[in-house]
Amino acid sequence: MIDEEALNRQLHEAATKEAAFTRLVREYQEPLYWQIRRMVVVHDDADDVLQNTLIKAWSAIDSFRGESRLQTWLFRIAINESLNFLNKKKTVQSLDQENGSLADVLASDSFFDGDEVQRQFQTAINALPEKQRLVFNLKYFDEMKYEDMSDLLGTSIGALKASYHHAVKKISAFFDNCD
Repeated sequence: MIDEEALNRQLHEAATKEAAFTRLVREYQEPLYWQIRRMVVVHDDADDVLQNTLIKAWSAIDSFRGESRLQTWLFRIAINESLNFLNKKKTVQSLDQENGSLADVLASDSFFDGDEVQRQFQTAINALPEKQRLVFNLKYFDEMKYEDMSDLLGTSIGALKASYHHAVKKISAFFDNCD
């Protein structure tokens, strides 16, 4: 586990800034990638969004005041970059077309090694509204506590619990309709 307080001090000192950022990237690159990947689905897109996230973090590191955890700050940047990417993608392709072809996209993605049930599960998740999809991913895959999600997303714990509950119901209904 990384000592975020010490790392934050090092990130704000010119002599240790680059080495500290390299440690930050090594520590958080994988969890950031998977958070992004669950939102944008395709590996190459996730790599691009991760790179943009890290560039934004590097550019803004001097303005990070330590009011939240570094991890929370990085995840917030990653989520915003993912949402920006998805919004840009929507202008090129309608959401209905995207959801309809998601199974094909996953089947052709050489980095996706899941079976048909996992493809359907990802399709069901991707069909959720953005907020529900985000909350579901954070809770189900990252096992994030509602309190941490509340800090990250600026949403009340009650609203997050409701979003997660509705997401689970919609995913269950998706599989009920597959039978």
